[in-house]
Amino acid sequence: MSDLTPLRITQTGLAFWQAKCLLSAIELGVFTALGAGAKTRAALGDELGVHATALPDFLDGLVAMGFLEREGQGALAEYRNGAEARQFLDRGSDEYMAGYLEMANSRLYPFWAGLTDTLRTGRPQNEVGHSGTRYFDALYQDEQRLDQYLQAMAGMSRGNFRALAERFDFSPFRTMADIGGASGELAVVVARRYPGVRCVTADLAPVQPLAARRVAEAGLSDRVEAVVCDMFIDPFPEADILTMGMVLHNWSPDAQQALVRKAYETLPPGGAFIVIEHLIDDERRENLFGLMMSLNMLVACGNAADFTGADLTGWMRQAGFREARVIPLLGPCSAGIAWK
Repeated sequence: MSDLTPLRITQTGLAFWQAKCLLSAIELGVFTALGAGAKTRAALGDELGVHATALPDFLDGLVAMGFLEREGQGALAEYRNGAEARQFLDRGSDEYMAGYLEMANSRLYPFWAGLTDTLRTGRPQNEVGHSGTRYFDALYQDEQRLDQYLQAMAGMSRGNFRALAERFDFSPFRTMADIGGASGELAVVVARRYPGVRCVTADLAPVQPLAARRVAEAGLSDRVEAVVCDMFIDPFPEADILTMGMVLHNWSPDAQQALVRKAYETLPPGGAFIVIEHLIDDERRENLFGLMMSLNMLVACGNAADFTGADLTGWMRQAGFREARVIPLLGPCSAGIAWK
């Protein structure tokens, strides 16, 4: 008799139960409400406006997932944030990273309901739909969605940007330009760790004032400049290092390779080009997150995809870079680094 059971199939097929419970908890502000300490079930339900019938299973489900801790039973039970929630899911924490999950809840979750249509047609499920408008042009015209997107990118990438700054020595270089820099998070991280490096964060016009504000809040306006740059139209800012953090996967393979070539053409001899992505393992078997992120880019953006480390380093060498390699960052994320 076989030892196989359908448990993994069931758990995978119904994984959206847990995902949506966490996303709703973030939307309702559960972890922020518990930021100052434990609260009773009744007090928390009143504060969050959660129906009394739903409250026990909702909160105890978060306990079972490890995001909340509970003492006691029944209506007088007290709930507090677990360690991960305390550090990463409380909006009052400097390490808050759930901006991406907020965007996932409001935008990606409904997009993925159309995955089957995307698989059949190759067309995206985003707000632009089949209009032919460039996705990021439409996104950046909506101030609320743009702000949510920038917060999402910063929250998701901050840890990997810090890991890059620790694992790659920027000190021999004088200048860095981050192409598609969004809120300027990577430039801020590098400038903080390497006082001798001057940084530019470059993105489309609607982003520039938001990035400049982030830089000013970090107290780095004297060494980090936010500039306007359409990466497909404008020249890249000149710098000793060019970086792209979670940028290439927004585009088609042809566009990705064109941007790699443009980086090579912009850099001086001895310059470096760094690409941070959830690089898929070369055998396309192990980095499940990278593979799912690639599907997500197709669902959200259309003709867009992630790629393997071998793909990226191959493009870099074809563009003319003399050396290219991949270094691991956090979890499924890596950096491809090339030298001219």
